[in-house]
Amino acid sequence: MCFFKPFKEIPFDCIIKGDGKYQNIAAASVLAKTYRDNYIVDLVEKNPYLEKYGIQKNKGYGTKVHMDALKEYGVIDGHRRSFKPCY
Repeated sequence: MCFFKPFKEIPFDCIIKGDGKYQNIAAASVLAKTYRDNYIVDLVEKNPYLEKYGIQKNKGYGTKVHMDALKEYGVIDGHRRSFKPCY
């Protein structure tokens, strides 16, 4: 199953577990996660009220603290819309 949203007419292939098969995909995955982690830390520093979501510690993963905060405070602009509780 492929979850990639096509962009214009650019051809693509979805490679299941590609980070275990190709070093360039693995490297891109590490870079993307590092960027996102740094982005979230910066986001919380600029918006201290976000601490209630616990994202400075869980980096946006669906921990109990995060899920409870979503129920109590709702979705914010920084949430990924592909994260099921944010639909």
